[in-house]
Amino acid sequence: MQGARSADGVTVTRVGRQRRRWPRRVYGVGEEPDPRFSLANERTFLAWLRTAMALTAGGVGLDVLAPQKTSYLVLAVGLVLTGMAMSVFGLSRWMAAERALRTGSPLPALSAGALLVGVTLLFGLFIVVVLVTNR
Repeated sequence: MQGARSADGVTVTRVGRQRRRWPRRVYGVGEEPDPRFSLANERTFLAWLRTAMALTAGGVGLDVLAPQKTSYLVLAVGLVLTGMAMSVFGLSRWMAAERALRTGSPLPALSAGALLVGVTLLFGLFIVVVLVTNR
């Protein structure tokens, strides 16, 4: 394999098809890791996307099926926005983890996971309050 050093001292591999891989910020540095690690990272990314789609679908379903009250609309919009944020967090997490795998750096912390837990708890509390007050 041929490689050159970039400005930050990371070896950049330039072999065949790798020059065309996107995003260059990820694939333009380091060396190709064991495929099992890259595939596991992709499965984790897909789990983030499944979570994002479930939150978005939950928001749409709530808007369609729930009574036309402001509290339900707030919850539906919140679920959709959280789903959108989770897809962005999933992509950034995949990029950071793949870059770390390629450069031999430590894996990034799971900061977005804490945010998802917090949002889930807030939505759960909101649902309990709405259900109790509407009885």
